[in-house]
Amino acid sequence: MKNKSLIALASLAACLALPGLAQQPSTPLTVVNFGGANANAQKKAFYEPYEKAGNKIVAVEYNGEQAKVKAMVEAKKVTWDVVEVESPDAARGCDEGLYEKLDYSKIVDKSVLLPAAVNECAVGIFVWSTVMAYNGDKLKTAPTSWADFWDTKKIPGKRGMRKGARYNLEFALLADGVKPADVYKVLATKDGADRAFKKLTELKPHIQWWEAGAQAPQFLVAGDVVLTTVFNGRIDAANREGRNLKIYWPGGIYDLDYWAIPKGTPNKDAAVKFIAFTLQTANQAAYAQNIAYGPANTTALAKLDKKVLDDLPTSAANAKEALQFGVAFWSDQGEALEKRFAAWATQ
Repeated sequence: MKNKSLIALASLAACLALPGLAQQPSTPLTVVNFGGANANAQKKAFYEPYEKAGNKIVAVEYNGEQAKVKAMVEAKKVTWDVVEVESPDAARGCDEGLYEKLDYSKIVDKSVLLPAAVNECAVGIFVWSTVMAYNGDKLKTAPTSWADFWDTKKIPGKRGMRKGARYNLEFALLADGVKPADVYKVLATKDGADRAFKKLTELKPHIQWWEAGAQAPQFLVAGDVVLTTVFNGRIDAANREGRNLKIYWPGGIYDLDYWAIPKGTPNKDAAVKFIAFTLQTANQAAYAQNIAYGPANTTALAKLDKKVLDDLPTSAANAKEALQFGVAFWSDQGEALEKRFAAWATQ
């Protein structure tokens, strides 16, 4: 009996050694995202198919706190393997040496990616947009400009805005008559920044601030606000649940979210394989079908039907009068403007 057990164990060991049989990784891969509708779309398009291939994903939610990544890297105790980051944090984190340099030959052909998706130590996953939205069941006078967002006589009621300087200063200048192409040129000057804050001050008594992405559509549905700035994917998610929320696309500010690998993770090879998997054409298309964010891999567009394409920030109609988020501008001046905004918000 003992000999039979030894033979069985030897046979099992031989089978496990065969290259054709996949083994479970010794440690799961920890992937950090922003939660909400985006995390649900990632789960369906990326995590579940990846796990079916014999890999284990542990999904963690955060709110973009790059300080947590920095603390891990500096302490040499990295427990996060792949982190979703917004563009300013991708640029800043790369400059500060928080993320591993990427070898694109192991990930994806750069030529199929949107140019803005390629970064030395972060790669774009999808395109999203911060837009103006309203409730089609409640608002009878649809907005036709960002000036209307500020015009509480024409469209009475509260306005929802994300609490922070980003996006709001750009929208303020658009409302004040600055063309999208000139927004960052104006905002980069002292007079331009003063102009944006002055315009925000006009609207201040009518603003209801939101901090979590889910709040903006909730405000619209509840009737707490008549117009709000919002991530376009949140409107898509609400409408999939039967709501009738509408987007005003001109002047929307589009940007990308990126994957980055914290420097020093012991699971770097597995992290690279996961990122490569998420950037495959079929998986990028599946992601866009689950939330209205544009794929970073342009070959995925051919796999999407017109109904899906029409709701993406990257569609020709929606992108026509859009503004690309000024990563370089906010990396350079963001800290000072956010401090000024924080002081302004308490006045």
